[in-house]
Amino acid sequence: MAAGKKVKNTVKKTKGKMKETTGQVLGNESLEAKGAREQMAGDAKQTVQKAKDTLKH
Repeated sequence: MAAGKKVKNTVKKTKGKMKETTGQVLGNESLEAKGAREQMAGDAKQTVQKAKDTLKH
């Protein structure tokens, strides 16, 4: 996987986790849901990138 994309996806997942946790602490369901969506998006992008890398080899 391209190192830059891997880092970008990891950052997106981390930001999502932070938002989700903050939403849980504050009781903000909207922020919690947004954080969960960001984590899923980061996971999905990372999975796609891994699949691309697998097909290249």
